[in-house]
Amino acid sequence: MESIHHKLQQFELGMVWLDADNRISAMNSFAMETLAAKPGDLVGQEVLQLHPEASRDKVRWLLESSSCPINSPPPMTMMINIPERVLLIKVSKMHGRDGAVGTCMVFYDLTDLATRPGEDDDEKDISERPRELYKLPVYKNKGVLLVDLESVAGIKADGKYSTLYTEEGSYFCNLSLSELEYRMNKKRFLRVHRSYLVNLMFAMAFEKIDDQCYLIMKHMDDIKVPISRSKATYLKQLLGMA
Repeated sequence: MESIHHKLQQFELGMVWLDADNRISAMNSFAMETLAAKPGDLVGQEVLQLHPEASRDKVRWLLESSSCPINSPPPMTMMINIPERVLLIKVSKMHGRDGAVGTCMVFYDLTDLATRPGEDDDEKDISERPRELYKLPVYKNKGVLLVDLESVAGIKADGKYSTLYTEEGSYFCNLSLSELEYRMNKKRFLRVHRSYLVNLMFAMAFEKIDDQCYLIMKHMDDIKVPISRSKATYLKQLLGMA
């Protein structure tokens, strides 16, 4: 795990100006490069349209929660789909003589720092594979940390967000379990339940109580991870229990 503040200082900063209706009015050259846009291409488009539908409520919350720079919400990690990038986003309302006139959205592009080309699907051309997460930016104690996913024992759904469990502790992540599952190494992480992704390297025991099966995982605060019936047989095979 590492702090990335010193690395962010070396990154170019993307900047997008939004009007009072959250439509793009201007952006700098790095933002255009990141979004694969030509000058003027995205002007007038609502910024929510740049995000997957499942993430739009979180982006909307981020925009609505921003007020003045002092009270603005913490940075948020987002994955956008034009093109597929991993961004660390910060927003702040801009005020004129008569009140708020729009929003300044700034971001760092963490794609090359947090992802690598996917390796799971050998039949797909490398350009068609989703990029695979191997480090995940999380926010804790007013700092941005990069968590190596190989050190993550498991991930629990928390509504549209999630909680990561590691030997060092737990961390809040503003990406959903579905967003994470799609971009994680499927040879290492398994969705054993609608609310849990687990790293089988940290599995300690398999239990069955009545008709419900559970995994006991290291570093997950003694949580008994429930296993969906549809995954129980497959999991036993992976663990050499079938």
